[in-house]
Amino acid sequence: MDHQPPPFFKRGPAPLARLTFYAALSLALIFVDSRFQTLELLRQGLSLFTHPIQQAAHAPVEALQNVGSYFSAISRFQDENARLKRAQLDVAETRLRTQHLEVENERLRKLLDVKSRLKANGRVTQILYAARDPFSRRVIADKGQQDNIIPGQPVVDDAGVVGQVTRVFPFVSEITLITDKEQAVPVQVVRNGLRSVVFGLGNGQLELRFMPANADVQIGDLLVTSGLDGIWLPGLPVAKVVSIERDTSYSFARIYCVPVAGVENFGEVMVLDPRETIPLPAQLNSEAADIGAKSSAKSGAKKKRLQKE
Repeated sequence: MDHQPPPFFKRGPAPLARLTFYAALSLALIFVDSRFQTLELLRQGLSLFTHPIQQAAHAPVEALQNVGSYFSAISRFQDENARLKRAQLDVAETRLRTQHLEVENERLRKLLDVKSRLKANGRVTQILYAARDPFSRRVIADKGQQDNIIPGQPVVDDAGVVGQVTRVFPFVSEITLITDKEQAVPVQVVRNGLRSVVFGLGNGQLELRFMPANADVQIGDLLVTSGLDGIWLPGLPVAKVVSIERDTSYSFARIYCVPVAGVENFGEVMVLDPRETIPLPAQLNSEAADIGAKSSAKSGAKKKRLQKE
C-alpha cells in the first residue's frame, strides 16, 4: 500500500535551498548587469509600466503638499498685503503732514512778508477755535497778556484785514472779525479815494454805508483802510464790492462787499502792534483845553439856571 501524499500536497525544494538559489541568481544578475548592462531594456520597460502607478501613489502626497503651499502662500500674501497697507498709510500720513507743513510755512512766510512790507511790528498768532456765541463772528487766538497783547490791536493776514483784538486773557485773546455786526472799519475806495465806513453784517459779508445813491462806486472796487481812526495802518486791503443797490427814493446806496482776507479760514494771523499816537501841537492842546473849559462853564451855568427855576 502506497503511503505517499497526494500530488497537490507534494513538497518542493527546501526553503533554504530556494533562498540560496534565488540569492545566487540575484548576485549573478547584478554582476552581469553591472558589467554588460543586459537588463537596461528590461528596467526601462518596467519603469514605463510602473510610472503611472508611482504617479497615482504620489498624487495624494503631492496634493497635500500643494494645499499646504497654497494656504501658506495665502497667509504670507495676507501678511505682506497688511504690511504694504500699513506702509502706504504711513507714507500717505507723512505726505499729508509734509504738505500741511509746506502750506503752513508758506502762510508764515507771507505773514512775515506782510510785516516787512508794512514796516510794522507784530506777532504771529494761531487761531485755536471759534467763540461759543453762534451770533457773533469771533475767534480765540493762542496769544494773551503773557505775550503783551492788548485790546484794540489790529489783526491781519497775508491778504488783508481780519479783525481786531477785543478781549485779552492771560494766555489767550479774543479777536472780533470784521464780518461781526459790531465791527466797523474806516475805508476808502482805491480807484477814486472816496472815504466811508464798512460794517460787518454777521453773515460773512460787509456793507459800505453812508455813501450817496449816486456815489462813484462800482462792482469790483477794492476798499482799503483809510487810517483815520488811528488804529489801522492806511492802505490795508479790506474788501471788494460785489453788489450795489441804488434807489433814488433813499439817500444812501446799499453797497455789499466781501472780505479780501481769509476771515473764515482759521490759521495763522498777524497781530500788529498799536499805532504810535502823534502828539498834538501845544497850540491845539491849549485850544482844546479852552474849548473844554468853556463847555464846562456853560453846562455849569445852565444847571444853576435850571435849579433856580
